[in-house]
This record gives sequence, C-alpha cells and structure tokens, in this order.
Amino acid sequence: MEKAIIAKKQEEVSYVASQLKDAASVVVVDYLGLTVEQVTDLRKQLRDNGVQMKVIKNTILRRAVKEAEIEGLDATFTGPTAVLYSQDEVIAPAKVVSEFAKTADKLSIKGGLIEGKYADVEEINALAKLPDREGLLSMLLSVLQAPVRNTALAVKAVAEAKEQGAA
Repeated sequence: MEKAIIAKKQEEVSYVASQLKDAASVVVVDYLGLTVEQVTDLRKQLRDNGVQMKVIKNTILRRAVKEAEIEGLDATFTGPTAVLYSQDEVIAPAKVVSEFAKTADKLSIKGGLIEGKYADVEEINALAKLPDREGLLSMLLSVLQAPVRNTALAVKAVAEAKEQGAA
C-alpha cells in the first residue's frame, strides 16, 4: 500500500515539474484570508485569460522545482500557496493577479518565473504593467504602418503642389 502512495506522489511531482518547466510564466501567491467568493472570482478571471490556478502542497512543489531544475522559486513555498501558470501567455498570470490584488488585499504575490527564470514581486508587478499580446501587436502594427502612411502623405502633398503649380 505504501509503495502505491509513494508512486502516486512521485507521479504528481513529475506532472507539476513538467507543468512548471513548460510554463511561459508562473506566479506564486498567498491566498490565505480570501473568501470562497473571491477565490471563485479569481479562478474565473484566470480561466478567461488562459491561466491555470493550482493549490499544491509545498513539499510537492519543492520536489517538483528540484526535479525541473528551477532555482530560486522554492523559497516562495511557505504557508498557503497557490501556483498560477500559463503555457502560452507570459503576461497573463501577472496581469490578472495584480489587478485582482488591488481589490483583494489578502492576496499577496510571493514571486514567480518568467520564461524559466526566477522573478521577485517587483518583476512580477512590472510585467503586469506591460500591455497584453493584442496591445503589443497593435503597437507593432502602428509602427510598421507609419513609414507607409508618411510616404503616402508626402506623395499626396507633392501631387497637390504640382496641381496648384499647373493651375
């Protein structure tokens, strides 16, 4: 019986390690003091943004980061811990939890990972202030369109000047 339990826990550690290793970003939070309604609301917001939230025992998390060879994150595994991660979006976990923390003072960010590297609370908050993927793409599109727009305006101005000179 005991071997089955150990095997199940090792399987859980391996699963958590693979999720953390493959995640674009991870945010570790302390959720102690949040009401059930607040946690439900947070989970909904996270799900809507493609972010998963898991409450995992600290011992499992410590073993998982060791197995995944992630450094620095194990210091955040104290007290009640929830792990928020996204496989695709780097900014989404930080942005959602930072916005939510403004209304829920009991929620606190402990640290996280940004593309596999440890990030402290200040780095997570700085990441949350960046525009999301759509915002960055629209900024890029605007920058790429500027030279074409400026050239079109210059050609139009030259054509208008020639029309006025011919008249």
